Amino acid sequence: MPPVGKVLRRYPGVGEPLACEPITKGLLNHGYRVSTTSGSYFLKHHLDKRHLDDTSGERAAIVRQHRATQRLQSLGVPVVPPLTDTRGDTVTMIGERCYALHPWVDGLHRVGAQLTLAQSRRLGTLLGTVHTGLEQVMAPRDGPPRASPPARPGHHSPDAADTFALIDDLLAAARGEDGRDTPRDAFDELAVHRLVERRALLEQHAHRRPPTPEGPATGWVHGDFHPLNLLYRGADPVAIVDWDRLDVQPRAEEAVRAAAIFFVRPAGELDLAKVRAYARAYRRAAGAGAGELAAAVHRVWWERLNDFWILRWRYRLDDRRADPQFPAVSALAVWWTREYEAVCAAFTE
Repeated sequence: MPPVGKVLRRYPGVGEPLACEPITKGLLNHGYRVSTTSGSYFLKHHLDKRHLDDTSGERAAIVRQHRATQRLQSLGVPVVPPLTDTRGDTVTMIGERCYALHPWVDGLHRVGAQLTLAQSRRLGTLLGTVHTGLEQVMAPRDGPPRASPPARPGHHSPDAADTFALIDDLLAAARGEDGRDTPRDAFDELAVHRLVERRALLEQHAHRRPPTPEGPATGWVHGDFHPLNLLYRGADPVAIVDWDRLDVQPRAEEAVRAAAIFFVRPAGELDLAKVRAYARAYRRAAGAGAGELAAAVHRVWWERLNDFWILRWRYRLDDRRADPQFPAVSALAVWWTREYEAVCAAFTE
């Protein structure tokens, strides 16, 4: 548990701690609901492994995220900036650990199946507003992003040759041929099926690897826009949270990735009617053209075809938290390949 008392003493007016409950959702950082004599707060312990080797770099990146949300809030974007401590800082360092204290926001997460067509349009408008808002508040005073590997591929498309080697490695693990004594289960059987299937698809479509784009429409993006990072109250989005992946990336690719998470069905298909409503609203709000979205669709499709992050977590890191996502995510790559033209049309027409 975090040193709640030490953290709260740095913030005026938040009261004395009464309870601290861990929040189980989220994969990269630790979050807690802290109840005090004056109300409830969200305490975030920043743990993103990209920054653990550089505490000063971690602090600078977090401060940049905090400033972005403060400025976006002034534009009317639904965000929850952190509180400022007695020294005027938004980052609290306890030893080498980074914390931030935010107001608590009551709300629910909603997946695409819970959104109407009108709400899907509003989601697209919201993301477009985020992108145009970031363009306004981040440039030029924040400079380029901190040099670190992006969370997801940006300009360079995965090489199928590297993916074939990864597939062989993961197949050995899923089949129990890597020397481990872990009993195999239904997940391992599905993993083997999907890996063999994906290798065949890559062999068939290797010639479609996207070229390195020339001058893609890049800009500051949220970097991790998905249902667990958006809170709703009733029909309205009230808070975009978790800005740890704030970065400069091709904007339209974030729009496509977000849709592929929000609107994927359990069987691995996209709800194309809602995607179309969302994408039209996004293009209008962000000023993005159909060509920009078409290129993004192709690059994200290829990215998905080569991506096995859930299996890498399971077999290389022995981390199974993302296992429940695998059936739909792995099926989506296959379905998307088969329905490529229909998916592209939904994003561009």
